[in-house]
Amino acid sequence: MKHFAKVHSAQTHLINGFIVDVEIDLSKGLHSFSIVGLPDKANEEAKDRVSAAIKHSGFSSPKSHNQKIVVSLAPANLKKEGPLFDLAIALAYLLAKEEIDFDTTDKIFIGELSLDGKLRGVSGILPLVETAKKKGFKEVYVAEENAEEAALIRDIKIYGAPSLSKVVEHLISKTPILKSQEETKIEKGLKNNENPETDFVDIKGQETGKRGLLIAASGGHNIALYGPAGTGKTMLARALPTILPELSYEEILEVTSIHSVAGVLRENYISIPPFRSPHHTSSYVSLVGGGTFPKPGEVTLSHRGVLFLDEFPEFERRAIDALRQPLEDKTISISRVRGSSVFPANFILIAALNPCPCGNFGSTKTCNCTPKDLARYKKKISGPIADRIDMWIEVPLIKHKVLGEKSGGKKSSEFKKEVIAARTHQEKRFANKKRKTLNSDMSAKEVENLVPLSKEVREILNNSAEKLQLSARSYHKIIKLARTIADLEHERFVLPQHILEALQYRQKEI
Repeated sequence: MKHFAKVHSAQTHLINGFIVDVEIDLSKGLHSFSIVGLPDKANEEAKDRVSAAIKHSGFSSPKSHNQKIVVSLAPANLKKEGPLFDLAIALAYLLAKEEIDFDTTDKIFIGELSLDGKLRGVSGILPLVETAKKKGFKEVYVAEENAEEAALIRDIKIYGAPSLSKVVEHLISKTPILKSQEETKIEKGLKNNENPETDFVDIKGQETGKRGLLIAASGGHNIALYGPAGTGKTMLARALPTILPELSYEEILEVTSIHSVAGVLRENYISIPPFRSPHHTSSYVSLVGGGTFPKPGEVTLSHRGVLFLDEFPEFERRAIDALRQPLEDKTISISRVRGSSVFPANFILIAALNPCPCGNFGSTKTCNCTPKDLARYKKKISGPIADRIDMWIEVPLIKHKVLGEKSGGKKSSEFKKEVIAARTHQEKRFANKKRKTLNSDMSAKEVENLVPLSKEVREILNNSAEKLQLSARSYHKIIKLARTIADLEHERFVLPQHILEALQYRQKEI
């Protein structure tokens, strides 16, 4: 008997993957089964799951022998969470017991075992396979339900297995009785994006709102929609993802990894920009992320997509203020006693708000809010947050005869073509940048170097900024907006009308 064996596995820590070596030592003595290396409760219970799975897979149960079994999960200083080491522990035991024999050097094993030996899927599989590839591993063994997600990573063999016994048969017979998952074919555009539930053509009137969303989608600008209740703010917000371009391969991996780690992945992969709409009663931690062991929040789950905050002033004040960093830096820093991390948070914010708590101010209905209620409501949104929102669009009441019209104008597919054309201009402008950049991402220095303004345009901007008392951030924001408007019109330079339109979207008294 070999008494010792080592098999490789992996786990996620925050949103990154780490290789974990599963080592096992067998020695004579009264039966005991211990797992070391900072295991959590799910890992400690693996000894019972693994023992039953081995027995029901045609081998003798570890509990049927007088032996001391020690399983070490290395590195020992990394907290081990979840049941994803079950398969590796079972194979390591069978190797140490010399019941099977195979080369473990270039193989990774990830999966939870049921008591009857079946292999169950785990969350966070994509970053684990990506890490395995970077570390030089050639084969990854996962549950069948994880195989298609894992196969998003190219140039590494993925084996989807139904059970422990099938994995063993494959390894010892050296014949591919398991089907190797081919590289996942990512089709541009999912079916539900071809015929979206909320299309721009379904929205009657609100042409200013549609124009604002078109500009926001083209340049990645944050936008606030304000107006009485029932005017279509939510419908406009839900239509925005339908005019955004599909994600690139690299973005698909990035977004899918985040959702997989968070355990909210509903499909094998995400190829369209995510749309997140947390309720206004959501806690601070659920919005920005955190917890004892930091996990991604809504601002990270909406990365490369849209974060829609309906009833914006009703969110917790500190949750609203926590948006300052992601709106400015496109990242969110989470620091806790047991760990800290910087999560990506590059999203388009849509904030919807009513003019008062009851939502009837400025409408045909009676508003019952007192001046004190109005002041408290408006004070929920601090100046720094309001200043980071690029566009403020009023969504007024619609006349009933407009609602009865058959067509609402252009379809989302037509708006989408305009967005793609505008972003193509930006890709050329930022061709020398290592990362994907939109107009909204430009720094003050990049605005100065990449967006030249004529004397006439500069004069209009300076005069307007002085009269409106714009902050330095708002000043540069107007230039970015104007540049996006020019891109939509395929203009090489920013013209006076572009600046004037951009100024119309500045923050106003609500």
